[in-house]
Amino acid sequence: MKKLFQWFVPPLPWRMPVSILLGIFFGLGVYAFYISKAWSYLGNDPKACVNCHVMNSQYANWAHNSHGLVTTCTDCHVPHDNVFAKYFFKASDGISHAFKFTFRLERQNIIMEEETRPMVQENCIRCHEKVVGKEFIKMVQPDYKNDLKTRYCLDCHRETPHGRVNGLASTPNAMITPKAKSTVATWIINK
Repeated sequence: MKKLFQWFVPPLPWRMPVSILLGIFFGLGVYAFYISKAWSYLGNDPKACVNCHVMNSQYANWAHNSHGLVTTCTDCHVPHDNVFAKYFFKASDGISHAFKFTFRLERQNIIMEEETRPMVQENCIRCHEKVVGKEFIKMVQPDYKNDLKTRYCLDCHRETPHGRVNGLASTPNAMITPKAKSTVATWIINK
């Protein structure tokens, strides 16, 4: 075991530069965690979704829709099978979004990815089964548990709960979204 750890210890002349580099990488990682507010994505607060200004349109439309009164973003957009699936999805989706937003690869109109449609469908059924009953869902969608790929709730209810898909500059009520706090240190701003 001792030999295994010796492999990670650099030779004496390299210890100082390696320590400095590791400190820089660790510091950058902590700073990236802080500036991205990564801890806020562990919960269910919808304000976490507007940490990035790209989601302001979706947040504003959701907040003015009937779903805004009774749901959060994670109720629809995260799997609810088990806690591991939920947090694995949140982590992988968060890394994907961070990459897209960092390198400016996001679309002007945010639309649902095709691979997430079955998960959103399951969540529609999970919530609305409680509200309207299983019999109603079976009536409008026969064999709904086995035939999710042929008929989605969003095929008819596409403007639920985010309203019409608008660009970043053309969403009504987008000005009411929570404003993100500045990540610039106050001593720099006040200078």
